[in-house]
This record gives sequence, structure tokens and C-alpha cells, in this order.
Amino acid sequence: MEKVIRDGMVAVLFSPGFGAGWSTWITVHPAILYDPTVVKWVEDDKPKDDLARLEATLKEKYPHCYLGGIDQLDIRWVPVGSRFVVDEYDGSESVVLEQEFDWMVA
Repeated sequence: MEKVIRDGMVAVLFSPGFGAGWSTWITVHPAILYDPTVVKWVEDDKPKDDLARLEATLKEKYPHCYLGGIDQLDIRWVPVGSRFVVDEYDGSESVVLEQEFDWMVA
């Protein structure tokens, strides 16, 4: 799985807007959570004139993927090797690191 890593941090894509999730709605393709092409597009301020080409590329790379939420994507930089989960409520996603959970012990 190809990832963008800088200064010991991994770019994790998520869609914080309500309506459609990103990685939580594309569970059959976990690599899309880190896709370098999408990371670059987000970092380039999501140019609208590149969106159709990006969607075509992603549909070829990740067959049968749902691309809702693409226009609301953001990046959370997570330390390499960290355990995390993408939490979703009503399409709004957030990236939560393992140490940010308040775990219960039985």
C-alpha cells in the first residue's frame, strides 16, 4: 500500500463534511485512505478542473468504489506506525488515534 510519509507522519485522507464518508464508505479498498494522487490533489487545494480526471483514475484503480465526499476531503497527519480508526457519523469522518480513546477494562 503506497503512502505519503513526511517527517515520520503518514497522510490519512478523510471527509469531515456530512453526507458521505470517504474511507468508511469504501471499505473494500483500504488503500484509498492513503492514495498519493488524492493527497496531492488535496494539498493543491482540490482544483475543480482536475476532479473529473482524478475520479476516472480512481475508478480504474479502485473498481466499484463510491467517491462521495471527495470534494470535502482533508488530510490528518498521523505518526508512522500509529494505530487509528476513521470514525464516521452521518457521513462526517474523523481520524482518531488509539491513545485518544478512553478504553474500558473488564
